[in-house]
Amino acid sequence: MAEPSVLAVFAHPDDESLSAGGLLARASAAGARTAVVTATWAEDSVRAPELAEALRILGAGDPRLLGYADALVPESAPGSPRLLDAPLDDVVRRLVAHIREFRPDIVVTHDAYGGMTGHADHLLTYRATVLAAQAAGLEQLYPDAGAPWEPSALYLATHPDSVVPALRELIGARRAVYSVPDEQITERLDVTPWLEAKIAAILAHRSEVARGAVPGLVAALPPETRGSMLATEWFIRCTPGPAATAEIVR
Repeated sequence: MAEPSVLAVFAHPDDESLSAGGLLARASAAGARTAVVTATWAEDSVRAPELAEALRILGAGDPRLLGYADALVPESAPGSPRLLDAPLDDVVRRLVAHIREFRPDIVVTHDAYGGMTGHADHLLTYRATVLAAQAAGLEQLYPDAGAPWEPSALYLATHPDSVVPALRELIGARRAVYSVPDEQITERLDVTPWLEAKIAAILAHRSEVARGAVPGLVAALPPETRGSMLATEWFIRCTPGPAATAEIVR
């Protein structure tokens, strides 16, 4: 059986590496088609080549940038609306076009909290992706966005409650963090064999390393601590429709 193809949809450059870098590297190494759609930052921005390098490391193809502006960084996409200000229907339509063009078995995105930080861009990306995963298979919706395609499963990248204390100790409790009850986790993916690629992809986001964002925190950790922080990825499996099952772990 062929390895299921994966399309990841995340809000910012670096979210793909932090939240699902191990999954993407694992799938690519197994011969699956993989790709990443990034909702914010423009193709001519400083973070676009960093994203391209991270995706090269993960084997996830070329960047697919929607080009909206980051909620907190207007210069991320001069002349374009913030993702939060864009009509939701427009964002969904564009994601449907990517799903129908790439035809993935699995779509991966943020969880309903928008990940541990609850970032507003993450929340909007989650909502738009859930809608797009459902709409992509319905031929009467967005007929100009390509032939219908229904992914077999939607996975939400998340963190269980039980790991939060250790993560707070490692990266510091600078703000509120969001997590889900452990029993809601459907997939715990050990990405140890692909950890080197995942870390390299995170560190490829050099501007985030320099400003002390999460990639910078990763860069500052000892190698063994990086492993304990990044060697597991957690997901909640959803089904956008009645298509055949695609499993993230085999």
